[in-house]
Amino acid sequence: MRRLSRWLLLGEWRAHPVRALVAIAAIAVGISLGFAIHLINAAAFNEFSAAVKGLSGLADVQVRSTEPFFDEAIYPALAQRDGVVVASPVLEFDASVPGQRTALKIIGTDAFRASYISPELVGTPTDNNINDTLADDALFLSAAAQQWLQPQANAVTLQVGTSQIKLRVAGSLPAARAGQRIAVMDIGAAQWRFAKLGQLSRIDLKLRDGVNREAFKAQLEKDLQARYPGRFRVNQPNDGEQNNSNESMSRAYRVNLTVLALVALFTGAFLVFSTQALSVIRRRSQFALLRVLGMDRQRLLRQILLEGLCLGIAGSAIGIAAGYGLAAAALHFMGADLGAGFFSGVRPQVQFTPVAAAVYFALGVAVALLGCAAPALDAARAKPAIALKSGSEEAAMSRLSRAWPSLACIALAALLSQAPPIFELPLFGYVSIALLLIGAIGLMPRLAASVFRFAHRRWSAAIAGKPDASAVMTLTLSRLANASSQAGIALGGVLSSFSLMVAMAIMVASFRVSLDDWLLHILPADIYVSTASGGATAGLRPQEQAAVAALPGVAKADFLTTRSVALAPGRPPVTLMARTVDAANPGRTLAIVGATQLPAAGGPPPVWVSEAMVDLYGMKVGQRIELPLAGAPRAFLVAGVWRDYARPTGTIQMRLSDYRAITGEQEASGVALTLKPGSRPEDTIKALKQLPFAAALTASEPSEIRAMSMKIFDRSFAITYLLEAIAIVIGLFGVAATFSAQTLARAKEFGMLRHVGVTRRQVLSILAIEGGSLTALGIVTGFALGWVISLILVFVVNPQSFHWTMQLHMPWPLLATVAGLLLAAAALTALLAGRQALSGGPIRAVREDW
Repeated sequence: MRRLSRWLLLGEWRAHPVRALVAIAAIAVGISLGFAIHLINAAAFNEFSAAVKGLSGLADVQVRSTEPFFDEAIYPALAQRDGVVVASPVLEFDASVPGQRTALKIIGTDAFRASYISPELVGTPTDNNINDTLADDALFLSAAAQQWLQPQANAVTLQVGTSQIKLRVAGSLPAARAGQRIAVMDIGAAQWRFAKLGQLSRIDLKLRDGVNREAFKAQLEKDLQARYPGRFRVNQPNDGEQNNSNESMSRAYRVNLTVLALVALFTGAFLVFSTQALSVIRRRSQFALLRVLGMDRQRLLRQILLEGLCLGIAGSAIGIAAGYGLAAAALHFMGADLGAGFFSGVRPQVQFTPVAAAVYFALGVAVALLGCAAPALDAARAKPAIALKSGSEEAAMSRLSRAWPSLACIALAALLSQAPPIFELPLFGYVSIALLLIGAIGLMPRLAASVFRFAHRRWSAAIAGKPDASAVMTLTLSRLANASSQAGIALGGVLSSFSLMVAMAIMVASFRVSLDDWLLHILPADIYVSTASGGATAGLRPQEQAAVAALPGVAKADFLTTRSVALAPGRPPVTLMARTVDAANPGRTLAIVGATQLPAAGGPPPVWVSEAMVDLYGMKVGQRIELPLAGAPRAFLVAGVWRDYARPTGTIQMRLSDYRAITGEQEASGVALTLKPGSRPEDTIKALKQLPFAAALTASEPSEIRAMSMKIFDRSFAITYLLEAIAIVIGLFGVAATFSAQTLARAKEFGMLRHVGVTRRQVLSILAIEGGSLTALGIVTGFALGWVISLILVFVVNPQSFHWTMQLHMPWPLLATVAGLLLAAAALTALLAGRQALSGGPIRAVREDW
């Protein structure tokens, strides 16, 4: 029996190697993409976590503020607290680098205390001059920072306000991780040089031996909360709060990419199903003969499942190997974040993970087994006497045309699409999409039967009494109307590939168009001036702001200040933006969503929160909230919700006048200039360049900002475009494989048609019309299904993943192009396969039925 099983398996593959290779390739592509994305993100996250732990060193407890900086007056109390051996103050900030879009992270430390807690942050002087560790102009660069900045004459130029300072590169940081762009300098020098006197970012505490860290942390947190309500957070470096914050930012992106990669695997599963189903239909009489000769049902079932198992094992093994190679190549050429910007500053190396490889391998095998389960069960249940007869192929798949399982899947998909997220992920949304696909594919035999029977009746009525009517069209419609199950298999291949392609194309196009419309709305000014593209040390002082506002042609100057605030443990900081906002009409400058509320006289000042704040923090219009500003929690009123595509972690906008009144800070990081009627932007920009501090400024028009933003969008979605292209290619191969398999399986039918007088050219015409008709129906149905899936992606998956909404947009040119390719592929494949099926002559074809 083993020899028979091997002979049946190898004989089928030798007879039809292309179909088996296409099914293996489809599974391999899906597994390789999913496994590669997992390896890339695992490597990036692990490297990022290690980098964060390296900066924390051996600290047992860390004290941070809910604001970026806090007064160093708290330091003596913490350093003298019972149980503390060493308290190391740290000042950490992103320094603006002239001419660069990214910032240099500078860490100011007390070298004597840092050597006990975080020796990785102690620089190594170049000439063993230990005095450089405390010098006020000395900077120690990591290897990645030195490679990036290429310091000239061992000096680095940085920007503070609109001025530039030069710091001497006194040595290196040999303990910094690969790709980590950081610099270390004396904390006192950093406070003085960067105008942060008396400010700290965190305090690292090393505890005495025997002190319970958990108890110490809890008591310290309680004492700080009692004395400084809402101002400080106490955490342990190993509790992963920073890592969890970064993971929460990247998790939705990673999950969406993984699901997108598994789209290819789903298409591969259906290819396995169509390959096995058509193979079982073609060999139906062979299996019946084996049953007559003594093979029982269980052995026959195992034989067909073995075929699917072999396809799954081969595809999964190739996919695992290819996924590892893809991950290594992507990390080398695209970076750790795949263009999304979540894991910048690290250079990870791909690591093979046996557990993940086993999971993806098992997933590929399971998909292949599920794909051939229905054909295997049908072959095992078939009665040999009936299966031996010719013409019983259509009855073989009759069980698959039952409507109630498909309708149940669609109904359940509709319910799950309204379910809330789990762990802030749209898991139910993905399940509803899968159920919708399964239900729609299951209904295709019924749909094909209804459509083509209706078309056949209309054609029969139209040609009644017309002896010269086209016999080709009559035979084609008759066959399609009476072989709906086999037509449904072919339609399912078109439906699965085209509907998923339509859904992804609509989702990406909707986001891109919505982003462009959003940029048009939030960029109403004529010129936008900023002090630096990256970093937090550049800014415009009051006298410089006055000089910019007095430029010729300027009618109004709206200044902007940004900072970050932490609102909840375990979540990344949100961005606080202070600018000119008209409380009576905030929609002029903000993309307002829903209703707004005017602040009451004498009440808390208004703020406008992004959609992410509603999802992540439960904020709503009219709610009173507290924000940490100027060392104390301040009350504000949520006056509206606005759409922000730039910051998925949350943004709060407030009036610049309120911000300055509370904090006393007068600097601004940028300004939007509205010109007087008739003034030309180029004249104002020319005058701007004449200012004494013009070298520290960059001026852009809205069109330039939009073009740059769309370029960043396309780079961030490059992997999405790649996955979409792969799905299209797999869909085309799936359509070709399905139609070729179905055509070759009908060699006896074509031989009989040739015997009754149908010419070779007419048979090929029948095949071309069949392929075009089935594909056209699949395209129409696939478009409708893809549109429904896109609604779930745009209005359920996207808001639950990234916490923003967008408008639906249809990319008609792309959809029409892919539809045309599918039509051409189906018709061409049917013709080529038909020529091969007719190559043996009618006598040989009919003889197979004897």
